[in-house]
Amino acid sequence: MANHRYGLIMAGGRGTRFWPRSRKRNAKQVLRFFGDRTLIQQTGDRLLPVIPPENLWVITNEALREEIRHQLPEIPKEHVIAEPAQRNTAPCIALAAHIFHELDPEAVLGVFPADHLILKEARFRSFVKAAFRAAESNDVVVLGIQPRWAETGYGYIEFPKNTLAGQMDARPVASFREKPDPRTAKRFVERGHFYWNAGMFFWRAATVLELMRHHEPKTATLLAGLPGFGTRTFKRKLAEVYPLCENISIDYAIAEKAANVAGIAMDDIGWNDVGSWDAVYELADKDADRNATRGDLMALESHGNFVDVAKTVALVGVDNLVIVETPDALLVASRNKAQDVSKLVKALEAKGREELL
Repeated sequence: MANHRYGLIMAGGRGTRFWPRSRKRNAKQVLRFFGDRTLIQQTGDRLLPVIPPENLWVITNEALREEIRHQLPEIPKEHVIAEPAQRNTAPCIALAAHIFHELDPEAVLGVFPADHLILKEARFRSFVKAAFRAAESNDVVVLGIQPRWAETGYGYIEFPKNTLAGQMDARPVASFREKPDPRTAKRFVERGHFYWNAGMFFWRAATVLELMRHHEPKTATLLAGLPGFGTRTFKRKLAEVYPLCENISIDYAIAEKAANVAGIAMDDIGWNDVGSWDAVYELADKDADRNATRGDLMALESHGNFVDVAKTVALVGVDNLVIVETPDALLVASRNKAQDVSKLVKALEAKGREELL
């Protein structure tokens, strides 16, 4: 079955929480945060031992397409597709399934975010192989991340009560739970059979199309009318119909409604969604005062700061700050407000500051 395994890397986001580094044409997934490889390059690196390069595809946006083609030369250029409009994950995955099924009616599709960090790659690949196998006999297979704290920013997958982390067999998913309040998140973690939903799905391309026809008929009909991939009219027709697709996530559209859903409860794979500058700080090397820097830092009575500035930075008596500089902007934020950087980007959009976006 290995030749029928296809991978979709979803890379259409803007990474607004990583302003001022992340911009429309230089978004989070194509930036280097850890080592010499960008996040999307690291994603490709860990998938290539499982999925051949000719079966790897990327769906992104027009602003990032050429940069991603440059960063991932092993993937055929025509496999890096730009969405004509952002319509959330359901149309994105349905489009990939439509193309894969056209090319290979036996295609089995794995969906992977472009901007996550996974430190234990060999262990992760073992789970990916198991998920591909399970997708042969289940409508949907999802990978669950073993929770390390009571996170309120993720959705949860409810497994059977006797589920043990690290088992390679797929087990029936009892339910998907939306992002909980703190009290509910704490209860989920204490119960031990709730796992984070990181948005990694596996299914036959034909199954995706069937579920879309049943639950999202408008989007399914629009995509079914596309000409063959690679024909001269494909791109033009995609630009016409794609903006008309429903703006909905794959979870809401079909995953939570499918009748035969299984999950694999992963143990520690060193996963982090790298969701904010604070997450980068937590993963970075730190000095004795818990300061992390990517440059030259002089710190006096200062603790817990993250500094990403090209020049020498001197800190005196400040704690828990994020300081990030680019040639045209400087961000200074409290680390515990790092998630709110995206609100700053919305404010810049409202003011029409395109030069900073």
